[in-house]
Amino acid sequence: MLLSGLNVLVVEDVFVLAEDLTDQLTQAGCTVIGPAPTVRQALAQIEGVALDGAVLDVNLRGEQSFPLAEHLTLGGVPFIFLTGYDSITVFPDRFRDKPKLSKPVDYNLLIEAVSRFRKSDAPD
Repeated sequence: MLLSGLNVLVVEDVFVLAEDLTDQLTQAGCTVIGPAPTVRQALAQIEGVALDGAVLDVNLRGEQSFPLAEHLTLGGVPFIFLTGYDSITVFPDRFRDKPKLSKPVDYNLLIEAVSRFRKSDAPD
């Protein structure tokens, strides 16, 4: 499977979408951590887990996922934002160039983006 062996955190507060994301990533071979509907729950779920990447909804019922993105950045964990918002007006400068997927999610694009989490064996 394309994404076999990847541990990916899913943070999404809309239950149906969280389940769809989880199903798509699992079918592609990922081990999904979560889904978590809040930043706090996500932080609790990743405690002690070696993550390969994360898929983060930007707006979690009024709470933004940017503090979690900052935590992941400090740990060297790549992530993708999911959003229905204009990246120029909503995203802080430090996250403006991070990968983003628009809602509704195109699952082919999601799988392609998550495949980039795989660490290359070759040096950069």
